[in-house]
Amino acid sequence: MDLKPQDLLVLLKVAAHPPQRWTYAALGEALAISASEAHASVKRAVASGLAVAPGRGDWSPVRPNLLEFMLHGVRYIWPATTGPVKRGVPTAFGAEPLVSELTVASEQAPVWAHPTGSAKGPTLSPIYRTAPQAALADPALHRLLALLDALRVGRARERTLAANLMKAELMRFDSGSDGGADAS
Repeated sequence: MDLKPQDLLVLLKVAAHPPQRWTYAALGEALAISASEAHASVKRAVASGLAVAPGRGDWSPVRPNLLEFMLHGVRYIWPATTGPVKRGVPTAFGAEPLVSELTVASEQAPVWAHPTGSAKGPTLSPIYRTAPQAALADPALHRLLALLDALRVGRARERTLAANLMKAELMRFDSGSDGGADAS
């Protein structure tokens, strides 16, 4: 069972809101995917060790495994591609939390092409086609996706800073368990 990019989007959505319990329908709606796609994503995440399912309909991300995968694997499995300058949603070092940590010319900061975006810059392919839409609706998810993009496309300094911030974001909620997520 091969992981798909939307699996990471599902995992990050749940990781961004640890006390919340999610149904597949709610996850699908929040991420602009179907409930069956959300269910399949969870199954693949559990099979790969990025999530655990202690009981029927109960699952949660395994934050240390998710962090390791994002730090060391994602940029090789799903590399980011850059494109022409367009209007879009800021990402990587053009979005929080990195934009306040680094000095980058605004026209050099990457964006996901999107008609309602607030910035202009070189386009960067999102981890999944619905990520920009989901990020616009959820600032916590946007932060994680921006850090992920910095890990995928950044230079050594940006990747190091993104890695430290990603670890802080993910592990601050890790108490051995997320409390599960209802996925019925």
